[in-house]
Amino acid sequence: MTTTAPGGPVAERVPRKAALASFVGSMLEYYDFFIYGSAAGLVFPQVFFADSDPATATLLSLATFGVAYVARPIGAVIIGHFGDRLGRKKMLVMTLLLMGVSTFLIGLLPSYAAIGVTAPVLLVVLRVLQGLSAAGEQSGANSLTLEHAPDGRRGFFTSFTLSGTQAGLILATFVFIPVAALPDEQLYSWGWRIPFFLSAVVVAVGYWVRRTLPETPEFEKVEQAHEVAKLPVAVLFRDHWQSVLRVILCALVSVVSTIVATWSLAYATDTVGLDKATYLWVVVAANIVALGAIPLWARLSDRIGRRPVFAFGALGSAVLIFPFLWAVGRGDFALIFLFGILLSGVVYSAANGIWPSLYGEMFSTKVRYSGMAIGTQIGFALGGFSPAIAAGIVGDGPNGWLPVAFLTAAAAGVAGLCALTARETAHVPLADLGQPGAEAVQRERVAA
Repeated sequence: MTTTAPGGPVAERVPRKAALASFVGSMLEYYDFFIYGSAAGLVFPQVFFADSDPATATLLSLATFGVAYVARPIGAVIIGHFGDRLGRKKMLVMTLLLMGVSTFLIGLLPSYAAIGVTAPVLLVVLRVLQGLSAAGEQSGANSLTLEHAPDGRRGFFTSFTLSGTQAGLILATFVFIPVAALPDEQLYSWGWRIPFFLSAVVVAVGYWVRRTLPETPEFEKVEQAHEVAKLPVAVLFRDHWQSVLRVILCALVSVVSTIVATWSLAYATDTVGLDKATYLWVVVAANIVALGAIPLWARLSDRIGRRPVFAFGALGSAVLIFPFLWAVGRGDFALIFLFGILLSGVVYSAANGIWPSLYGEMFSTKVRYSGMAIGTQIGFALGGFSPAIAAGIVGDGPNGWLPVAFLTAAAAGVAGLCALTARETAHVPLADLGQPGAEAVQRERVAA
């Protein structure tokens, strides 16, 4: 491990390099994940479920989006185990390759018209592989960045992982805008495949970036002291079960993202009749704003704490989902842009940019990868089916969106209130995180 005295040039560069590598890797990984979400809302009902009526086809297509979230808890246990046993870097390279290969293969799938029911079956299998990969991606990148970051700036540095996620969504949407503008015959035959084939470039760049990542000093200390847990999951549920449960409930805030980015896309274009390409620009604009908002919220959390910032983002999203979906139901693009940017770009970013540090600081180094992976992925699994649930409960008429808004608000409200029950760890030294009484010790240090 290369290092220098505290404050030396190498010591200063490593956290920045880790944050940048996590940003780029997360961006490339979630490009793959998000192009599936766009295709599930716009294309797959016609390509893979053509024998169903339009409403059922959309429901089935959105259900395949949720299938990956069922695989995520399983992947979290497996990848989290090896991430805490073998290190963060190795698992991050593996998750990227798994995501890229499965995404490329989706682009090769024949349609339902060509091979019948085998087509959607293969789609589900590859979607499961995407879910297994995503289960360990953010938790690994967050653990790596958190353990490289200097005390007092962990919120800022870990937020780059989520900024990378937003950038991946922007990249995926930019690719889909010209594809969505194609005539239906071209879109449903070959056009939708282009974003999936481009994942080959994503894999090549991402693999190069991930190979240069250094392992974290904190994990190396545990490894050199022969303190690596033989079965991290057992230690996790023995000593940190309350934190795992808290992360699961806080992770329900992700319902906001899946409803806005996936379900509202299908609702706006299929039910309300809005233009596909124009609506995708709403997603782009909101996420460009989020790129700037996330690090700002993270800096604020380094000053005032994780809990108030996360709670504001979650509870504020619970309120703003109503005017946003109201605007979508009216088909008013000006209001959709306004409330979409305010909701996804500004307020939701407060929770989205803070959770890497909020969750990661709940666990010790020995079980951090497993704790974040399992907790978040169970919570994400519960939220991942929200587009399919929304498609089943949406009503008719201009106010048909109301049941979906209440569903989203309930999930975000639970997440925000749960965050307020967590201990404040923003100013606890890294080595003391996840240890009993660490917060009280830190308060005594500050008072002294």
